[in-house]
Amino acid sequence: MASPSERVSSLIASMTVEEKIAQLCGVWLGFAEGGVVAPDMDTITDVAEQFSDVAVHGIGQVTRVFGTKPLTPSQGLATLLGHQRWLRDNTRLKIGAVAHEECLTGLSAWTATTFPTPLAWAASFDPGLTYDMARAIGLTMTTLGVHQGLAPVLDVVCDIRWGRVEETMGEDPYLVATLGKSYVEGLQSTGIVATLKHFAGYSASAAGRNLAPVHAGPRELEDVFLFPFEVSVLDAHVGSVLPAYVDIDQVPVHCDRHLLTDILRDRWGFTGTVVADYFGVAFLYKEHGVAADLADAAAQSLLAGMDVELPNGDAFWDKQFAVLCEKPPLAQALDTAVTRVLSQKEALGLLDLDTEIEHLQQLLANVPETLDPGEHRAIAARMAEESIILLDNHNVLPLADCPGLRIGVVGPNTDRPSALFGCYSFVNHVLMHNPAVEPGIAAPTLLDAIRTEYPQSVVTHAPGCPVREDDRTGFAQAIEVAREADLVIAVMGDQAGLFGRGSSGEGCDADSLDLPGVQPELLDTLLDTGTPVILVLVTGRPYAIKSFAERAAATLQAFFPGEEGAAAIAGVISGRINPSGHLPVSVPRTTGVLPYSYLHPQLGDSGSVSSVDNRPQYSFGYGMSYTSFDFTGFSVSDQAPTDGWINVQVQVTNTGSRDGHTLVQVYSRDPVASITRPMRQLLAYTRVFLEAGQSKLVTWRIPAARFGFHNREMARVVEPGTVRVWLGWDCDHAATKTRDVLLTGPEALITNDTARLAEVTIT
Repeated sequence: MASPSERVSSLIASMTVEEKIAQLCGVWLGFAEGGVVAPDMDTITDVAEQFSDVAVHGIGQVTRVFGTKPLTPSQGLATLLGHQRWLRDNTRLKIGAVAHEECLTGLSAWTATTFPTPLAWAASFDPGLTYDMARAIGLTMTTLGVHQGLAPVLDVVCDIRWGRVEETMGEDPYLVATLGKSYVEGLQSTGIVATLKHFAGYSASAAGRNLAPVHAGPRELEDVFLFPFEVSVLDAHVGSVLPAYVDIDQVPVHCDRHLLTDILRDRWGFTGTVVADYFGVAFLYKEHGVAADLADAAAQSLLAGMDVELPNGDAFWDKQFAVLCEKPPLAQALDTAVTRVLSQKEALGLLDLDTEIEHLQQLLANVPETLDPGEHRAIAARMAEESIILLDNHNVLPLADCPGLRIGVVGPNTDRPSALFGCYSFVNHVLMHNPAVEPGIAAPTLLDAIRTEYPQSVVTHAPGCPVREDDRTGFAQAIEVAREADLVIAVMGDQAGLFGRGSSGEGCDADSLDLPGVQPELLDTLLDTGTPVILVLVTGRPYAIKSFAERAAATLQAFFPGEEGAAAIAGVISGRINPSGHLPVSVPRTTGVLPYSYLHPQLGDSGSVSSVDNRPQYSFGYGMSYTSFDFTGFSVSDQAPTDGWINVQVQVTNTGSRDGHTLVQVYSRDPVASITRPMRQLLAYTRVFLEAGQSKLVTWRIPAARFGFHNREMARVVEPGTVRVWLGWDCDHAATKTRDVLLTGPEALITNDTARLAEVTIT
């Protein structure tokens, strides 16, 4: 850890144990008003209703002032200002509190811009746009006096039954790493502290079940699940990390010193703060059974490397914990954690409360007219447009508007704004419990968007059925609409929610990949009418839709595309937008192949050794366009040193009649290595925009470290030998011939200073 400033050292020397512990605790006032946000809430310590009841010795963080209940910007700022004033006027040390909020799909606050979910960012394969979005989110947070955001999620998907797939950026660690780095850099460019979560392996929960044990081996943990975190720590210099709820090989992460200290701090040199996932420290006692009581849970987490308990100090507030902190080794661990917390507060200006209070007063006097400004909506629209994936098209799309065209819009996600948003949107996270409160943002439904997109056509509508309930009473009306239409747009999918209140989201895991509820029956019935059906999936995860996609006239996939998502979908249907999204996760044929990732070795491929064909219906990286592209002049370095760089070049041409984006995907394989390696792995990628007939030259410098892995001795190395490189339309369909590259020289050890990411130029 870097040496603390003289001011921080002086503060710590003057602090009592109670004052030190207070700096390691959050406080969440009124969390019950926001509805159930964690399982088994009755097992969690009750929190007093008044800030003064818990902040007498100071407080480390204030939890979700804006993200707990519907508050106007002025109300939230006034509340936060009141807390900071109280700390100045009523505590001995006058240390300000960090205010943190959720910001995964935009700031989770009433009336703030709601962007697409991270799975949609991943479908765009656009790090630059992800940076712009994160910066916009950060700028909103700065106008409200917020200091820290709990995002991005860097979990790598390996089982799409897991409810939190919507929060992730897909199944490839390199894609997750590059987009995560962009999000961190964008958010932190505004002065907001980004928080990586969930460190690590959360997405590998057994059977895709939330909070289930993780059985990942050490190499999978290192080379798949830790890589995105490593990139954000070493390359993006993230300010905070949040551990996963799970236990890995029977050790809960919230007390795993190997992860929180040996790897995160000692190996990577992380100097920021580790903040607990909500109630995660108390869960060591109440859920994992590795602690005898709350004091023991607090002690174990502190010794492992925890700095702040969120959302409250449920375990750290325990009086016995304060007694334990009077003596070694906890006394030293306490000082270390407080040093990190105060150093971060010093950087945020929170050791100068008069200045912070003056700043909040200025913000309150200049409250923005809207938290959903036009420039942020424009970014949300671009992200939505780039993320829509055309999966199938049987010469139906694009669909032109014409007088008298009869379009039937059918399905449970046709006319519900909440269908466009993820679990951590304010609409689905908080307003679900406040149904009388208006969303406060303009979010046209797909029905609205189709009517806008097709002003000359006759648009009729029937929901047909709810998302999850066993209710077929709307079938008859839906069938009538379909039979009287020239074409049906069937909008199926999910409702995001928390802990069983949705079909996607935290605690909303699936044991089947059939569309939820009676939607499969409705869709079958619509297809049986003989009217052409355009299937639009608005979901938080992929579903097994093989039988439907084979019969549908066209199929589109949208992953909770946000407040501008409906217009983006309608624009793709009409052709106003040329689809350019690509799958960040594989779409399996059946549930029975799960867990599945395209990153499997040869024994994981389909073949004669098993009667099960696990090949996906649509592969990672797949996506169609209304134009066509060609790759020529593909070249790769014949050889490169194991600690050097590989040059890859190709000319990309738009050979169709429409302008559009293509995704150039570089894949690789190491056919002979000391351990088994994936049959195919994304090496690099880039989006390229080309006008009709235009060509551009794409050149990469790819570090040989992209071929690295942990060998049999658990050393992370690049081995000499021949590797193979090619371009793919997706991970399973090559667009060029394979080129062999000889990696020369001795085995190269990968260190913190080794380049991890490819560099690209487009001319």
